[in-house]
Amino acid sequence: MHNRTRQPTRTAAALLTALALAATPLTLGQASAAAPAPAACDVLSSGASAAAEKAVRAACTQLGVWYSWGGGHGPQPGPTYGQVDPSDPDSSQDPYRKGFDCSGFVRWAYAQATGQDILNGNAHSQYNSGRVSARFTAAQGLGPLLPGDLVVWGNARKVHHIAIYLGAGKMVEAKESGTKIMVSDVRLGGDYFGAVRVSAAPGQGTRHSTWGTDVWTHTEPSTTSPRVHKFAGPTAVRIQCQKRAQPVTAEGITNDAWSYLPDHKSWITNIYIKGPAWLDGVPTCP
Repeated sequence: MHNRTRQPTRTAAALLTALALAATPLTLGQASAAAPAPAACDVLSSGASAAAEKAVRAACTQLGVWYSWGGGHGPQPGPTYGQVDPSDPDSSQDPYRKGFDCSGFVRWAYAQATGQDILNGNAHSQYNSGRVSARFTAAQGLGPLLPGDLVVWGNARKVHHIAIYLGAGKMVEAKESGTKIMVSDVRLGGDYFGAVRVSAAPGQGTRHSTWGTDVWTHTEPSTTSPRVHKFAGPTAVRIQCQKRAQPVTAEGITNDAWSYLPDHKSWITNIYIKGPAWLDGVPTCP
């Protein structure tokens, strides 16, 4: 009777031990699973200019600073208190948050990198800046991009968001009200529009302004050549040279002069450049 009484007890104990041992690896595995490490904010690939790398590293020092609509657009680059964006209920606290909006953040980073306020303006004007040395369409993806390039969202009429590319598919951005400066995956869907590369030195050519709305540039000085870029409204541009080519009639004006825009690698009829029909001080293209 004694043995028959103890045997079930030992069997139950062994069963409980086995169940505990079987459960232990799963329990320990669940408890010790580390949270995903935050994405690094740094120059994540090679090939960028020294100024672009400095801009990336400056931008990365601002992780955790508040997004603030209108922030960063004071007389000098740097964080400022923002404004209420009437279209965004989350911006109600922005007047009390010292920080940057997307373009204020880009402005500050490149000012730190170059010692000059070279990108003062909103996202659309930064995308169309005379400091742009290369442009990349959405269709080109991220393959040709280098750290420090500016990735943008919107369209030719209005670029509404801009961020700094880090490499490896990552970017650092001041995203939206209620968030802080962060590292994100580049969002290629939706209205991703492409990217531009910024040069620390001003490009060659003279500064002018377009006028009119929805004005297209072309691959050749001819309206029958493929379109390249649309200026939704008056935009500052650099003109490298001008030449006589196809006569164009528009806005009640006829002119055969065309200007080459090196930042856009395309031509625009002088009808839509503010100034005389043949621009003063602009050389003739060879």
